[in-house]
This record gives sequence, C-alpha cells and structure tokens, in this order.
Amino acid sequence: MEAATRVIPEDPLCFLSRLAIKLNTLWLMSTYPFASFGKRVSIHYSCDIQRPLSKYISLGDRVCLAPDVWLSALPGSEGFETKIVLGSGCLIGRRSMISARNRIVLEADVLLSPSVLIMDHNHKYSDPDTPIHSQGTTDGGTITVGQNCWLGYGAAILCNSGSLTVGRNSVIGANAVVTRSVPPYSVVAGNPARVIRKYEPQAGRWVTVPSEDSVSE
Repeated sequence: MEAATRVIPEDPLCFLSRLAIKLNTLWLMSTYPFASFGKRVSIHYSCDIQRPLSKYISLGDRVCLAPDVWLSALPGSEGFETKIVLGSGCLIGRRSMISARNRIVLEADVLLSPSVLIMDHNHKYSDPDTPIHSQGTTDGGTITVGQNCWLGYGAAILCNSGSLTVGRNSVIGANAVVTRSVPPYSVVAGNPARVIRKYEPQAGRWVTVPSEDSVSE
C-alpha cells in the first residue's frame, strides 16, 4: 500500500530541458524581429521559425509552443503585414504546423492538440508536366479560429480561397478536415467535417445535430 501511494519525484534532468526552453525563448525574443512578442511566452528549442519571416508573426501573452511546432509565413502576399497571430493564452501542441500566405488568426486561449495543420493556401498542381514543388502556391484565403476553441489530434483547417472562420468555443474532432466555416459553440468531426453537436443556451446543454446539417450553415 505504501509503494502504491509513494510520490515519485520528477527527473532532476528535466531542469536542463526547462532551462534550454527558457534560453531559447529569450534568444528569439531578443534577436528575432517578431511583429509582437508577449509576456511569459514559452517556445521549445526544437520549434522551426525562420528568422527572416518572424516579422510576419505576432505572439500574445502566455503563448506556448510545444516541441517541433512549425510556424511558416510565406512572403509575397500583399496587404497582410502580420500573417500569423497567436492570441494570449494559445497553447500549440507538439508537431503542429501553421502555414500562412495571407493571414491566420488564433484568438485568445485556443488549444491545439499534437499534429494539427492550419494552412490558408495550397500547392498548385495544374501542370502535370511540372513538379508540384516548382508550381508555387495558390492565392489562398484567410483563417480565423475563435476564442477558446479546441482542435483535436491530427485535425486540419484548410482554406483555398475566401475566409474560413471557426466560431468561438468550438471543438474540432481528432483527424477532422475542416474546409468551410464552423458556427460558434459547435462540435465537428469527420472528413469532410460536419457539425455533430451544438450548445443550446436556452437548454444549457450540448445537443446532437441531425446528420444532414453541415458546417456551412
């Protein structure tokens, strides 16, 4: 019984990892030309952020980037000085990728599980005789993920044109592929994603949505 309840202390070597994260965050804050850099930000040392492109990225207070996160901001699209905006309290899970040609905004307290993809453009593939990597990218659109949303493991938010909005307090299920806007207070799942539950304020609870309803309503 005593062995079952014994508290196992944390590995003392974890201190070294936390120190490396702290030093990496301080280095990025001091030497990278971010559009803005909030207080109490934490960026793991394995994250991929190119220094010349950091000028397109804005980080709010208490933003946390887990290991192997990739923030990619493509130059060349006019009219968007800041292409990636992570609001205060955003937590970005490990191995997630945010790639913006135009503008991707995560409002306050958005939570990303591991391996989430958010991308506001795509590769061109119209010419079958030219390698896809040599054809450039589409014009794309813009993406906004509302406050307090949760994106499940492996979810993808993709916008090829126009504006895609995930309404506040919505939940995107694991491995869901979202290509159209999602109403606030919704749970969506599947590929292509559809609304499966909504929060009803009058009833004070989440209710199941008929299968014929979609995320575009």
